[in-house]
Amino acid sequence: MLGRALFGNPAAAVWQPTEAHIARSRLAQAMRKWGIADLATLHTEAVDRPDWFWPAAAEDLAIPLKGVPTRIRDDKKGREFPRWFDGCTLNAADSCVSRWAADPAHADRPAVIYEADSGRSRAATFAELQDQIDRFAAALKRLGVGQGDRVALFTPPIPEAAATILACAKIGAIVVPAFSGYGSDALASRLLAAAAKVLVTVDTTSRRGNPVPMKAIADAAAAISPSVQHIVVVRNSGAEIAMTPERDHWWDTLQREPSPAEIAVAPLALDPNHPLFIVYTSGTTGAPKGIVHSHLGFLLKITIDFGYAFDLQPDDTLAWIADMGWALGPMMVVAGMHLGCTLVMIEGLPDHPEPDRIWRVVERNRATVVGLAPTAARSLRARTHAARPDNDLSTLRAFASTGEAWDTPTWHWLFETVGQSRLPILNYSGGTEVGGGILSCYTIAPQAPASFSGPLLGMDVDVLDADGNRATGIGELAILNTWPGMAHSFWGDDARYLATYWNQFQGVWVHGDLASVDADGYWHVHGRSDDTLKIGGRRVGPAEIESALVTQPGIAEAAVIGVPDDLRGQRVLAFVTARPGAAPAAGPALIAAVIAMLGKGMAPAAVHLVATLPKTKNGKIMRRAIRARYLGQPVGDLSALDPATPLDSIPTQSDAP
Repeated sequence: MLGRALFGNPAAAVWQPTEAHIARSRLAQAMRKWGIADLATLHTEAVDRPDWFWPAAAEDLAIPLKGVPTRIRDDKKGREFPRWFDGCTLNAADSCVSRWAADPAHADRPAVIYEADSGRSRAATFAELQDQIDRFAAALKRLGVGQGDRVALFTPPIPEAAATILACAKIGAIVVPAFSGYGSDALASRLLAAAAKVLVTVDTTSRRGNPVPMKAIADAAAAISPSVQHIVVVRNSGAEIAMTPERDHWWDTLQREPSPAEIAVAPLALDPNHPLFIVYTSGTTGAPKGIVHSHLGFLLKITIDFGYAFDLQPDDTLAWIADMGWALGPMMVVAGMHLGCTLVMIEGLPDHPEPDRIWRVVERNRATVVGLAPTAARSLRARTHAARPDNDLSTLRAFASTGEAWDTPTWHWLFETVGQSRLPILNYSGGTEVGGGILSCYTIAPQAPASFSGPLLGMDVDVLDADGNRATGIGELAILNTWPGMAHSFWGDDARYLATYWNQFQGVWVHGDLASVDADGYWHVHGRSDDTLKIGGRRVGPAEIESALVTQPGIAEAAVIGVPDDLRGQRVLAFVTARPGAAPAAGPALIAAVIAMLGKGMAPAAVHLVATLPKTKNGKIMRRAIRARYLGQPVGDLSALDPATPLDSIPTQSDAP
């Protein structure tokens, strides 16, 4: 092992697992079976003995590999392009719904519940979802879709989206998820890049109560995407839409067409490395990157993460705002279905149309785990004046969180006020390219505020300085080994894949996040490397300064950037929003507060009060876009920008006081 097998010191923890957590934990049960006493030892064994760990985890988690592998990992194409479990076959559709649908004790349990932006809700049981999968797989074959063909998914997080993913898996087609908030140009760029043959969408949906004409957007995208031969439309809202004869098909009509013999066809036995997804990322610069994930890699990695770190089991109900176009949506479908829990897929925002919407969803569905991004938690805290929800949250056993760094005031509010210091916050950080997480909290490991308990199992993780040596402070989050869930490259672009992750240090995956490990062995992520500030010769992530700002009265959110300075090389600027109805302190008072908390070297040169901070449609603050706007530089790809948070709220350098 080259990295750090550190899992935080219990003496510095604010939450400790109880005997009940350990007794319930499937990970603790596996450790007893394997004769391993503690998490750090297991992690070291997993990294040092990959030929033991990956098959052992696959067996323990009931991954349905068939055959005996000739080798667990084959690096003959290079370390950056490994193959896994050669000699076996696998189809993710075999494990995700069918075994639960065939079990009378589980068949009639809800598999997926859709909580729409409009307030509507509908669900599918495991048996109903299995029927949809089998019928749609047969329908896709009737439309000429075969192994290796690409099927784009442009829908809200509805049950039919889960059915589409697993129907494609069943016949060996490759799913191309697209964010439901994209316009036609952003959607078309993904259809063109993947040469998608079929596009699955809905008639319309809504966002913040406003209608979104998804079929019309799909039509405009398909008009400039010659590979698209068919559009399949789910009746989601019942709105009147235009249908093009022969090209367009209603989902429910296709469901009725296959014969019993076509429906009963077994899933294809596939090479475990066969692609399951091409997930396109969206950044502020450059063309979207098509991340390729395989049946085995995606299934095994995300099931380890959700099954061992989150301890998801069949008696769980996991509720999370997760669009199907970002990796979290497919992760929930694949891991959640395999682990047999009920998924509550939530469209929209946690505080719209009511400030307590997310808590109402938890209460209504008796959720046991709820996912909440730090940005969403900050918004809820501001809108409710840091009050505790009145809703019944007694079914919850944990919060989950991913997407960005926490600020400590909001973390403490969620942990102490909402969770009554009883519920762990399963902080989880990784990425689309990783196929899951790099760092996480565990239900059987101690937790400290706004941090991670340690690495995910099987991931040899460290923090490196600019020379590639172990950093003593903030540095680059790096992975020093390979793992089944890693990207199999970018679709059609190996060179860009290597340049993005592998070329900074020989044989090392550099993820693009700033991280550190504190004196007590807890891990911290400080934001993207592109957001790095250079203050007094030190690399600093924006999260610490932002955290200091949001502790001040009247401040709801903050974004910090670095801009060029002729004398100092770089100066720090902050942009803040006010809590509803509040009158926040003026810029000089906020700067003084940061100095008091962090020292003069971390103080912003100026603080600008703005109406809103630009965010992606899944709630992440777009710091690079803020910097480009302020400096008058090209802002790049803004297809992920939420129209409700316009970039023009940010002043330009020439306009700023």
